[in-house]
Amino acid sequence: MLPFTHAQFLDVFRDYNLAIWPAQVVAVVLGLAALALPFARPAAAGRIVAAILSVMWLWNGVVYHGLFFSGINKAAWLFAGLFVLEGLLLAEAAHAGRLAFPSKRGAAAYTGIGLSLYALVLYPLIGHLSGLAWPAAPTFGTAPCPLTIFTFGTLLLAGPSVPRRLLVVPALWSVIGGSAAFLLAVPQDWMLLASGIVAVPWLLAMRGGGREPR
Repeated sequence: MLPFTHAQFLDVFRDYNLAIWPAQVVAVVLGLAALALPFARPAAAGRIVAAILSVMWLWNGVVYHGLFFSGINKAAWLFAGLFVLEGLLLAEAAHAGRLAFPSKRGAAAYTGIGLSLYALVLYPLIGHLSGLAWPAAPTFGTAPCPLTIFTFGTLLLAGPSVPRRLLVVPALWSVIGGSAAFLLAVPQDWMLLASGIVAVPWLLAMRGGGREPR
């Protein structure tokens, strides 16, 4: 059982979305940039993409979990700490240039593109079709679940360069948020659990073997 009702959950998103507008628009612009940069292949693409993800994870940790979600769920303080930790790990990856996007792309990269586009395009569309309308709907980049799906997509694009430590918090959230999606009737979040099941083992195998598994 969750410590809050479905109505309370939607009320939090309604208050949150209205309070932070137009941050949602900025998040979509940053998401599109993060998806385009690996194909434009500037020298700093890995650093910029990691920095964009870092900002989004820090925002979700401090603003969504810490300032809003904690009002109905005390566990949100733990979630806030985890999201801030992931944001700091991504900031370190940006500073050190740990992410790299290979020119040769295989099945993992195309799966990553699919997950990223799902988070950007299909996620809000499914929410709208299911009756979860603005402003009481999770939005890309400013809500934890679509951000996690997008992060898995981006990391699959980076392939073997992804440090294992970047996978821990997204993997945890894919289980926590993905299971809660069924209890809260948020169908667009069902992909969250699937994205973790697919992306984490694949990325670990790629990292361990130094290449994409066949």
